[in-house]
Amino acid sequence: MGKHATKTSIRKVLISAVMLVTALSLSLSISISTYLDVKEQKKLIVNKLQMIAEIIAFNAQITLIFDDRKTEEKRLKSFNKVELVKNIHIYAIDDVTNKPVFFTSYNASKTPPVPLKVNEIEALKEPKVSTDYVELIIPVEYEGKVEGYVYVRGGLERLSQYINQKILVDIALTLIVLILVLFVARAIQKRIANPIDSLSIMLQDVSKNHNYSARATKSDIEEVNMLANNLNIMLARTQNQLARHQADKLEIKQLNQNLEEKVNQRTIALREANQELLNTLERMHQYQNQIVENEKMASLGQMVAGVAHEVNTPIGLGVTGSTLLRDKLADINAAFEQKTLTSKQLERFIHDGIENLDLIYRNLNRAAELISSFKKVAVSQDVEVSSEVNINKLFNAIISSMRAEIDIKNVTWQLSCSEQLNVRTKAGLLQQVFEQLLSNSLIHGFLDLKDNQIHIHVEQHHQTLEIIYQDNGVGVSNAVKKRIFDPFVTTKRGEGGSGLGMHLVYNLITQALGGTITLSDDNKKGTKFIITLPLKGVI
Repeated sequence: MGKHATKTSIRKVLISAVMLVTALSLSLSISISTYLDVKEQKKLIVNKLQMIAEIIAFNAQITLIFDDRKTEEKRLKSFNKVELVKNIHIYAIDDVTNKPVFFTSYNASKTPPVPLKVNEIEALKEPKVSTDYVELIIPVEYEGKVEGYVYVRGGLERLSQYINQKILVDIALTLIVLILVLFVARAIQKRIANPIDSLSIMLQDVSKNHNYSARATKSDIEEVNMLANNLNIMLARTQNQLARHQADKLEIKQLNQNLEEKVNQRTIALREANQELLNTLERMHQYQNQIVENEKMASLGQMVAGVAHEVNTPIGLGVTGSTLLRDKLADINAAFEQKTLTSKQLERFIHDGIENLDLIYRNLNRAAELISSFKKVAVSQDVEVSSEVNINKLFNAIISSMRAEIDIKNVTWQLSCSEQLNVRTKAGLLQQVFEQLLSNSLIHGFLDLKDNQIHIHVEQHHQTLEIIYQDNGVGVSNAVKKRIFDPFVTTKRGEGGSGLGMHLVYNLITQALGGTITLSDDNKKGTKFIITLPLKGVI
């Protein structure tokens, strides 16, 4: 059971709130006033000290030029009547080293001397204000030439005394104001709390005796009067509600008598609706099967069109090359029969023939590769037997076999996998998957040679193997993401891409290895595949 909230009263809250707001307001006002006053006093002291330093610098021009220390010492002793000044140093410029050296000084009564400040001249050109002192240095110039420097150190004792006196006055003023506010708050509290006490007594009577005909009296405080009016309205409504409640009891009793009959009627209607729903569900299953068959036919048509398109291009180029070669051969034959064949014609024919034969060979070889890739996609890969495989060694072997392609694209790779992770799976199929993913990154992902990276994370969870393959290439466009595992989907159409690579990877993982592969959308740059494979055993 939870703790009860701390009880309080309007009297305490009102007095506490008024006193707190007053105290905070006075504290804030006095703090700001004191801060600004002290800041202004410090500014006046600094200005006064600067004016004294300027007077000393003006008087010291001649004494520095004529090296008259005695005159300057007598002049400085006149500052013993200036309470602000504690220490004065005058530095002259040495004619040999051109550096400031001590000339003379002044120390006020009961004030210890301070170390020389010749190394702090630049720092003290702006006045330095500490807790107890103000320090500054100004140059002594004569006809535009610096003859020396004046260091003046002033005390802040009077400022501290002023602050202490002001704080005492502010505290006394705050206490007087708080006492006055306390008396005013008590008077206001009585005026507000008494009508509320009357309302509380009236509500206790209503709660104890159920006297809902009682009414609150009016008050001269507007808010309390509004509360009393609202309480009267509530009591009147409660009285009316009780009367209606008695009438409702009779109506509920009559309704309960007819409830069973209505429930039976609704049950019959619900059974009829359920039967109609079952019939509709059966028809939906029929429609769903028909849609699946239509999707299969559409996918087959798309695949056949892709095969025709991919194979037709190299075969067409081969036919074109063979036709050109036949025409040139006919020209050479006619020239031979007419005995007009020249060595230049024969040389050109041989050169063109080699080019045409190369064209025919390349395109027929391209068609053969497409058909071979298509056969890999279509033919089942279940013939391989599972064996024990070290994932780390398998991946390193693949990297070694593809080292030339990786070095061309200046790729750095990283494998996060335990060296002792041995699993039972189909090594050849897993190797094909890795090789195809690496080829896709090299061909489609990395368009330049700068900062190309591939990271593969392999981790075993119970009886599943999770592989995360990620590169920082150009990534996959939104248009291709939805169809990336479909056959003949490629961004390198006409540049050597057949569009069968990721379809082959999908078939190998989902059908031959019994796993899953997904293209992640959470990476901001590059491509990320998440592969999950079931394991028959972990060694």
